[in-house]
Amino acid sequence: MYKTKNIVSKVITISNAQIYQQQKLILKNVWLNLEETEFAYLIGKTGSGKSSLLKTLYGEILLKEGEGMVAGYNLKRLTKEDIPFLRRKIGIVFQDFQLLMDRTVLQNMYFVLGATGWKDKSLIHKRALGCLQLVGIESKANDYPNTLSGGEQQRVSIARALLNQPKLILADEPTGNLDPETSEEIMQLLIAVAKEEKTAILMATHDMQMVRSFPGRIIKVEDGELKEV
Repeated sequence: MYKTKNIVSKVITISNAQIYQQQKLILKNVWLNLEETEFAYLIGKTGSGKSSLLKTLYGEILLKEGEGMVAGYNLKRLTKEDIPFLRRKIGIVFQDFQLLMDRTVLQNMYFVLGATGWKDKSLIHKRALGCLQLVGIESKANDYPNTLSGGEQQRVSIARALLNQPKLILADEPTGNLDPETSEEIMQLLIAVAKEEKTAILMATHDMQMVRSFPGRIIKVEDGELKEV
């Protein structure tokens, strides 16, 4: 009984995985477990394989060797049809925000909800606005992203990541393009909303000041392997 409960509580389970990018071995002997609601850093030098691991977790790089489960999906058996469903269970926050500049903030939210299968317009509007409120950016709902500061755009990006009530947020250098003060605000926000929404976070960063300021579990990518710090 205990064993079953333990499996259910893990949002990531990777065992003995080898991660390739275009036939090149990037990471070897990857073992990684992340519990629901856990907060963990993925640290390592630029080019060490942090992004390759995140891309494997959200299905951009297919897992060919080893075993992997993310948010209930088997990464070895993932089909093209499965990937959008997997990504509904995962919120992704990028360093460069990746917002659609030709749409308002609210329309960016509508687009993601529509693309992930939401049909009811009133429910779409309610969820979109609710997530913007959660990150304190609802006053900018009708503005275009290019009129917002970097910190405001990252708030929108976090709101977008929360739309489908994900079990997991993957954040790839989310403070990389922000000044130190704004970075701190974004980190506080990310941790607070994840707690509120009961979401696990795996955050890739090389900002060790951030790691010291906001303690969490630390996983280091070094010499092509993952090591607990």
